Amino acid sequence: MTDDNPQGNPILDRRRAGLLLHPTSLPGPDCRGAMGPEAHRFVDFLEAAGITVWQVLPLNQPHDGGSPYQCMSVHAGNTQLICLRDLAERGWLEDRRPEPEARDPLHCDVLRRAHAGFQAHGSQADHEAFEDFKAGQGFWLEDYALYLALRAEHGRAPWWDWDPALRDRKPAALEQARARHAQALEQYRFEQFLFRQQWAAVKRHANERGILLFGDMPIFVAHDSADVWAHRPLFDLDESGSPGCVAGVPPDYFSSTGQRWGNPLYRWDTMASRGFAWWIERIGGALEMVDLIRIDHFRGFEASWAIPAQEETAVHGHWRPGPGQALFTRLREHFGALPLVAEDLGVITPEVEALRDENGLPGMKILQFAFEGGSANPYLPHHHVPNSVVYTGTHDNDTTLGWFTTCGEDLQERVLDYLGRPGEAMPWPLVRSALASVARLAVVPMQDVLGLDGRHRMNVPGTTGDNWNWRFDWDQVPDDLAGRLRGMMALYGRV
Repeated sequence: MTDDNPQGNPILDRRRAGLLLHPTSLPGPDCRGAMGPEAHRFVDFLEAAGITVWQVLPLNQPHDGGSPYQCMSVHAGNTQLICLRDLAERGWLEDRRPEPEARDPLHCDVLRRAHAGFQAHGSQADHEAFEDFKAGQGFWLEDYALYLALRAEHGRAPWWDWDPALRDRKPAALEQARARHAQALEQYRFEQFLFRQQWAAVKRHANERGILLFGDMPIFVAHDSADVWAHRPLFDLDESGSPGCVAGVPPDYFSSTGQRWGNPLYRWDTMASRGFAWWIERIGGALEMVDLIRIDHFRGFEASWAIPAQEETAVHGHWRPGPGQALFTRLREHFGALPLVAEDLGVITPEVEALRDENGLPGMKILQFAFEGGSANPYLPHHHVPNSVVYTGTHDNDTTLGWFTTCGEDLQERVLDYLGRPGEAMPWPLVRSALASVARLAVVPMQDVLGLDGRHRMNVPGTTGDNWNWRFDWDQVPDDLAGRLRGMMALYGRV
């Protein structure tokens, strides 16, 4: 990887530090964190700590499993992040239900009441803003709203199990469905309007304080999504909507049988023939909500792991070529400098590295991966380069304290030797190592600055258990933590 930010990435123009915390992990009275006062308070904490980047996971509407990497749309926001307190303060909701355990099953009903309140009490400016939103976002919003309505009509069945005329988007059937579900469609549009308004307020609050929002974009999309239903020619599916192969990764550090994600693969030749317009819309939409984007599974642009759909694991797959430089040439023609970060973990070939470097994209360095395999391990700090992002760990890793206490005595000794036998307890020596790295951006999960053990990890890849549910509480944040972090930011040149 080159050292000099050759494409002039405007985000990594200097040394910065960030915290990784998904908004669902914010404190608050509801079942999940929300885009309200607690989000603004977290921004204020970052400002006090001298931290200028807030990294989040994908913000889109997840399926029932809650994974932000399997969503119903690449554009639609997660409506469970909507702050009900804000709606009550605006006079659109008579009360903001006090029972946090009741939020999920009642959430749709609450937002319906908020819509009624908006219609009755919203100002002219509010209604004009809603109309502007619908006009500006119609290229995805109309398909998404109809997808939700039809999914509900079919008992939440996936789109390929719908009535064939609707599955195959026959114009007459779609017109009838729009008339049949007119009220529901307007409700779904309104919910997305609320999400965008509240997230825009969070982003504005952050940007005004010099804090950048760092988003996350999975390369693939969920099979059961509005995107695949509305753009079937762009995906490798048969006439009934079934894939022959699905995406995943071969066996690796995280899983001995690999990971079978189940996402359909792209028809890159069709996308290329259309000027990669779908990708331009996708990235353009994301850049309305964040300042910097991590492309999850970047290596899929060079080649992706294609798993026969009937296989239960990812072991028996093969590599299928991606679009390569053609996509990035088109993106740079449209956007200019690309504020992207390449998630380049796992099976990385020289071809993947060349694609990353040709476009000046920072890669990732994970310190928890650094201490096995000897001094040549590329994740060790002495191999880092400025045009990269260093992490203690990611949302897929154990917390640093959990990792260190379970990694075995020999590895513990190697870690401590490399770090100079520090006097501080873990995780702080690894946090310092990340901040001291020459990498322009150092990101630390919130769990690590709180010193939490493995009971607080966010996700265990390859499992469907208790993932994506972790939240912190302000009582866990020491009074002096912001000041301590600010001192470290200054010491390592990241203020």
